[in-house]
Amino acid sequence: MLRQRTGPAPKSGARRGPAQLGHDRAGRPRVGGSFGVRGSFRAAVAAALAFSLTSCGVAAGSGGDLETVSGIPVASEVEAIEDPRSYQGQLSLELVDDPVEPIAADPVPQLPAVVTDNQGTQVEVTDVSRILPLDIYGTLSRMVYELGLGDNVIGRDISSSFPEISDLPLVTTDGHQLNAESILALNPSVIITDTSLGPWDVILQLRDAGVPVVVVDSHRSPENVEALTQAVGAALGLPDEGRELGERTRAQIVEAQEAIATITPESQTQQLRTVFLYARGSAGVYYMFGQDSGADELITAAGGYDVSSEVGWKGAKPANDEGLIAAQPDVIIMMNKGLESVGGVDGLLEKFPAMAQTPAGANERIISMNDDLVLSFGTRTPAVLNALAVALYAPDAL
Repeated sequence: MLRQRTGPAPKSGARRGPAQLGHDRAGRPRVGGSFGVRGSFRAAVAAALAFSLTSCGVAAGSGGDLETVSGIPVASEVEAIEDPRSYQGQLSLELVDDPVEPIAADPVPQLPAVVTDNQGTQVEVTDVSRILPLDIYGTLSRMVYELGLGDNVIGRDISSSFPEISDLPLVTTDGHQLNAESILALNPSVIITDTSLGPWDVILQLRDAGVPVVVVDSHRSPENVEALTQAVGAALGLPDEGRELGERTRAQIVEAQEAIATITPESQTQQLRTVFLYARGSAGVYYMFGQDSGADELITAAGGYDVSSEVGWKGAKPANDEGLIAAQPDVIIMMNKGLESVGGVDGLLEKFPAMAQTPAGANERIISMNDDLVLSFGTRTPAVLNALAVALYAPDAL
């Protein structure tokens, strides 16, 4: 599903291409074309969770039914536009919820499970009947469900909003703050978390209360999801299932990237210069995500050119006009609610007037996506990469 920024009626004589879902600033529909096919994509990315590229619904296309991933056409079945840099207008992607596909129907955990977590702490897990997976991205909860232990999950963080978990009690407050009382009230038998949520004192309090807490890697990228999946599986007494799920996901990411390669220009000079902007207008929070933030690897895996490496923008730092001008992005990627919080594209340009001096600002070339998916690097990673690649290079196919 795609939401578009509305504009005035097309000018007389404007041409309409197939599957148009957006208009430029003058209200003209963009017209598709062709682009070079890449012979090989960047090295196969390891990991991200399970998602089948072949088991989703279909959407009507001009040449028949197109295979889709989370409601977005598969990249290999669409045609890239002739000049991606000339495309104008905002694309707001709303990926369709895909059902959890457990790697095993009734897995039997091997307990006790003794693991050394990412912080070097040895943790013994003797009971997985009441699991509480918590992180800022909602990645860990989906992993637990995909491992086949969804019925054992007792609560959720605010980013875990897929249908199967949405009715469970929320244990984070003010966005991503852990609440010790809410967590202890659920009487968890094991907590799987990382360092992305705080305050850290809450984790220490939970350990002091005798709850086994396994801390996994907080870094998220397409390259470490397999290892993360295996770590979660091992902590829950399902090492074989964790390994199988990781391998399944890796294969799906590779398949997604092979499809992405068909519409992505091989030369970096032809790839769209892209930055990731995180915004929460109500709180006055604006960050540009750069190297080692996960957003850089997301952009690269989706076929874009990560500008942060060129301009030396490391981690997540407050966005400013100088940084945006230096980056000269062709495209800006955001979260849907983040863009809405600043008043849409107009509000963003008002906040950062210098953005108009960049190709992305001049063309209002903003791609936004579900907040809980775009940086999750979990079960939905293949779908996220596919959607971004299509939005970058074949927007008229959406």
